[in-house]
Amino acid sequence: MALPLLQYKPTTQNHRVSSFGVADQNEDTPYIYRLEDVSSYTDIQSIIWASYRQVFSEHEILKFNRQITLESQLKTGSLSVRDFIRGLAKSEAFYRLVVSVNNNYRLVDITLRRLLGRSAYNKEEEIAWSIVIGTKGFGGFVDALVDSEEYTSSFGDNTVPYQRKRMEGRPYNLVTPRYGEDFQETAGTVRTDWRRKLLSTLWPRCWACF
Repeated sequence: MALPLLQYKPTTQNHRVSSFGVADQNEDTPYIYRLEDVSSYTDIQSIIWASYRQVFSEHEILKFNRQITLESQLKTGSLSVRDFIRGLAKSEAFYRLVVSVNNNYRLVDITLRRLLGRSAYNKEEEIAWSIVIGTKGFGGFVDALVDSEEYTSSFGDNTVPYQRKRMEGRPYNLVTPRYGEDFQETAGTVRTDWRRKLLSTLWPRCWACF
């Protein structure tokens, strides 16, 4: 029996400010990429690029991370933008770049930024979704987000996710996944005790002093 998602609610000021809307359009308002607006090959390429930029973030968009099969399916109309986003998030490249180098709490926040267009509301939400990762795996977590009512009401089947709130620091989904504190303390940083290293180097010479 699957565990129900724990309850949480917005508690931070950033999530209580108004969303980008028609009444407050300005130079900081994100451009929205919709499949309905596609009228040429260039337009569909723009949607693909925007999807990579949203899911992988700009500093991770490299040629060998491209998902050619998913791109082809989107171009032929056999795949919706929603499922293209799903496929990118569940790809081996995303797992290698983001999932495998983070603990579940930080992974929740990064994935919410990239798939739902917002950061985690609070620690309670991070814990709630971390339980989903622990019980259903990362793929199940992605499905839960992409199939959620929040995703559907915000983006539907044919819109690339984008930042939905006026939070500081756009683009806010540009988060370096490999440099969380837990990663630095384990796999990311080689720590050397130079005092011990120095003593081991000098010790043989010290015997000559006696």
